[in-house]
Amino acid sequence: MPGGDQEPGHCYVGIDVGTGSVRAALVDQRGILLAFAEQPIKKWEPQFNHHEQSSEDIWAACCLVTKKVVQGIDVHRIRGLGFDATCSLVVLDKQFHPLPVNHEGDSYRNVIMWLDHRAVSQVQRINKTKHGVLQYVGGVMSVEMQAPKLLWLKENLRETCWDKAGHFFDLPDFLSWKATGVTARSLCSLVCKWTYSAEKGWDDSFWKMIGLEDLIDDNYSKIGNLVLPPGTSLGSGLTPEAAKELGLPSGIAVAASLIDAHAGGLGVIGADVRGHGLICEGQPVTSRLAVICGTSSCHMGIDHMVQGHAAFPELQAKATARCQSIYAYLNSHLDLIKKAQPVGFLTVDLHVWPDFHGNRSPLADLTLKGMVTGLTLSQDLDDLAILYLATVQAIAFGTPFIIEAMQAAGHSLSTLFLCGGLSKNPLFVQMHADITGMPVVLSQEVESVLVGAAILGACASGDFTSVQEAMARMSQVGKIVFPRQEDKKYYDKKYQVFLKMVEHQREYSAIMNGN
Repeated sequence: MPGGDQEPGHCYVGIDVGTGSVRAALVDQRGILLAFAEQPIKKWEPQFNHHEQSSEDIWAACCLVTKKVVQGIDVHRIRGLGFDATCSLVVLDKQFHPLPVNHEGDSYRNVIMWLDHRAVSQVQRINKTKHGVLQYVGGVMSVEMQAPKLLWLKENLRETCWDKAGHFFDLPDFLSWKATGVTARSLCSLVCKWTYSAEKGWDDSFWKMIGLEDLIDDNYSKIGNLVLPPGTSLGSGLTPEAAKELGLPSGIAVAASLIDAHAGGLGVIGADVRGHGLICEGQPVTSRLAVICGTSSCHMGIDHMVQGHAAFPELQAKATARCQSIYAYLNSHLDLIKKAQPVGFLTVDLHVWPDFHGNRSPLADLTLKGMVTGLTLSQDLDDLAILYLATVQAIAFGTPFIIEAMQAAGHSLSTLFLCGGLSKNPLFVQMHADITGMPVVLSQEVESVLVGAAILGACASGDFTSVQEAMARMSQVGKIVFPRQEDKKYYDKKYQVFLKMVEHQREYSAIMNGN
């Protein structure tokens, strides 16, 4: 949708690079989207567990969507630009040209995606070191973080990639470099995925211990020696070359970036909740938990279960006939078959453990697999709908699992703030409320990740004195969903089964791997 004749005032561009597409929005000072555009991006899977993208393809998509959202707008109203992206690894040579991250030597494919699991043996060796920096990432490093991927490149693509490399960027930092020419890294990316400490910086002993001592050369210039908080204005702003490609004025402020899920948090968690009767009103922001329901946490598992079912073609046909999404159709079908009981009770005998691609939080165990117990010989639409419900519940059970780990570490949480694609699904939202026993706050603006990216641009522009002020002004509460306390006993029982399933899976593994 193009911008049109909105009321004049300062506005900001937020660009979000997800797993399958790039999205951009023009956002005003109240956090309202004035325009939105989306463009798919290419993905390659040259072999099992290898997932690659192209930084050139991603940048071209960024330019396309940005030009669309500023169409018809007086560009002098645009004060700042913010980027967020998945934690994918971008590899460039010393002249900033792409290098291949694959055995085929295709340098166009120079991005190892966040979900890539090629570095399994590398992450196992890193975790065996029990080095102190692992405490920064939850005690155990995930295969999806950057150190194991870097080690894989050194051990497998030494001549074609590693020896020629000049710059290893987290994707959000690649985008801010592309816009400004500044190689500064965001504190967000380096702390979450690279073992950097805000207080102590890089730890030489870690990189030496895992065999990547060459990264210490030139004061860590390849992985980042200028580290800035998200929202900090970079250099002289947008370069003339990038400005031309994006269709924006050169020199506008560009912010140090965020990981995509963190941008979602920024877009929802700081909302002013006064007058809504929530416990978190008057409490510090640390009593709030942002849950970002995107590809990595939710979509992959649900899509996998639904699309693999024998009744999926029938579901597609019926949903299309009603002009509904398959999930809206499934939700209404569940309401039809629930009879007198609450819809969640349909899964009394069906339980799912949803870690089909390993567990990231809180276990960081890539060996875990998906599990289903309670299957029957039925393969009709009712059966598919109930399996979908059990999968939604399983993903929601992952939230109290994480909350318990956070509370054990000293956090006190009272309210969930949901955003991302699945926050638009009322069943998914209600299950989160019922299963955690906490109220769920939904943003007035459903595209919270883009609002978060725009908040970064707003901070960089100097229009707000802090990220906190921008969050309070640009995040608006939409709907609040409260838990149905009368169903709590049922979900507590299902949660016990959920925890037993992972315990049993580990027992089976121990039996099979024992002498």
